[in-house]
Amino acid sequence: MTFRRLSLRPGAAILATLTALGLTLPARADAPPADFIARSAPAGNYLAARLAIAERDTAAAAAYYRELVRLFPRNGELLERAFLTLLAEGSIEEAVQLARRIVRIDPEHTLARLVLGVRAIKAKQYVTARSNLRRSGQGAIAELNATLLSAWSQFGSGEARAGVKAIDALQGPEWYTGFKDFHAGLILDAAGVKKESGQRLEAALKLDPRTLRVVDAYARWASRNADKKLAIETYEAFDKLVPGDPLVAGALAQLKAGKTLPPLVTTPAAGAAEVLYGIGAALGRQGGEDLALVYLQLGRWLDPSQPLMTITLADLFESMKRHEDAIALYAAVPDSSPFKTNAEVQRALNLDAVGRHDEALAVLKQVVAGNVKDQRSIMALGDVLRANEKYAEAAEVYTRAIDDLGTPDSKDWMLYYFRGTCFERTKQWDKSEADLKKALALSPNQPHVLNYLGYSWIDQGVNLEAGTDMIRKAVSLRPDDGFFIDSLGWAYYRTGHYDEAVRELERAVELKPNEAVINDHLGDAYWKVDRKLEARFKWNHARDLKPEPDELADIERKIAVGLDEAERVKSGKDGQSGEIQKTEASPAAAPQKAAVDKSQDAPKTGDGG
Repeated sequence: MTFRRLSLRPGAAILATLTALGLTLPARADAPPADFIARSAPAGNYLAARLAIAERDTAAAAAYYRELVRLFPRNGELLERAFLTLLAEGSIEEAVQLARRIVRIDPEHTLARLVLGVRAIKAKQYVTARSNLRRSGQGAIAELNATLLSAWSQFGSGEARAGVKAIDALQGPEWYTGFKDFHAGLILDAAGVKKESGQRLEAALKLDPRTLRVVDAYARWASRNADKKLAIETYEAFDKLVPGDPLVAGALAQLKAGKTLPPLVTTPAAGAAEVLYGIGAALGRQGGEDLALVYLQLGRWLDPSQPLMTITLADLFESMKRHEDAIALYAAVPDSSPFKTNAEVQRALNLDAVGRHDEALAVLKQVVAGNVKDQRSIMALGDVLRANEKYAEAAEVYTRAIDDLGTPDSKDWMLYYFRGTCFERTKQWDKSEADLKKALALSPNQPHVLNYLGYSWIDQGVNLEAGTDMIRKAVSLRPDDGFFIDSLGWAYYRTGHYDEAVRELERAVELKPNEAVINDHLGDAYWKVDRKLEARFKWNHARDLKPEPDELADIERKIAVGLDEAERVKSGKDGQSGEIQKTEASPAAAPQKAAVDKSQDAPKTGDGG
């Protein structure tokens, strides 16, 4: 293998390179034993490394590449693959060693230069840092990153003003402005330039009042240089926009106790970590997960004490479906952190996502026991119980949260909605209907509530016109949601409008081709418009998609004897001949409700942006 000269410029190019190398969405696993790898043939280790990457097993891939690099120390391609894998895994010290070897082969390898620049800042070698950062890539993200990191290195060299001047000289897109004001303000604050630092931090706050780190930096400055009232007002304004942040609650408690707050950043390494955190968090929210991962791993290595770095990296892993990595990071949040409760809640949700349900429930019950008034923790416990079909227990948990509300407002609609779904599943329809109506009263345009209540009415044969109107409204709000469109098609079916039912159910199947219930519904509609061959085809497809056992029995009966005879058999068995029936779990309810639940989980906290 020969070395391929790659220009890993942060931004589109680095994303393309990481993707090309298969380094997307890896997941943590135990590495294979070193002696096993050493005994394996090099070709086998290479194939095993590639397979490990394909299976998202970063630890195993890193172990195989380490051995290959040991055997072929001058092979540039292997060096690069190992380097990128180690960065993704967070093994930064090893990545630094490979970066040094890579730049001897390719002096313009931009990602290696970035890593060496960050390492130099950590080692307080500020001139060396700037030398590497100047060669760390071009493009909007890379140039902003390099400029801000270099400015912090100039602060480390005792040249804070020169760093701010370099920041101000940077030309670029409009979104640069917030980053420039924020870091210029932080550098000046760390250097003790009181008035000007406040002006720059205030300018950053005006541009971005919803970003916690910006709010925190300005409020801290205000507590020392203006007055505590301004600091309190700054935090309280943020709390109105983003209620319940634990860091804000802690800061307010200190201020109201008469304390002042130190600067957000006081060292070059912490400032550089703040650069990597801010850009990495922004990239992660905007779909640039691979580059965000590199920045956040480097930032955490630089300053592991940064309170939001671990939480944000864990949240990124969670969004990338790297649940085991997320679990490990959430568990690593120290007990002293204001985000510990949030971290434990998220750890539990990730445990549940990988099937460790009992552990998830144990964690959440412990959290709730220690935070009996914390609505987020209580709701998370209810969500995990509900997701595991423990509906009666979940309803009790939601009731506890509702009882603590006082006067509910629009944001509380989910509690009533989720409790209502639990009541419906436990055959307490009067209670379910009351909760669903309450949820709708609190938030009239919630498509999930409109769909659930409308479908339930239609399926019971009551309030047919109002139910259909609700489902139409849900579809208008979510026109590409296959479950909602299925509900609309089923509403037409249950009211005898079979041509309209076929039209909508065909749309639903296009959007959700692998949903058994939707295919089953379309088969029923085809039968009613005398397209019986197509009906049996859809029922057969629905059967092969592994529906619930009671649904499977109904589908197999229709395949065997047709819809008309199947309905007569079922009607006679249920003793409800001539009536519109409602099965224990209405035909489309289970998958629709599962989709609603996943899309409406309680929002996460802790991402300071």
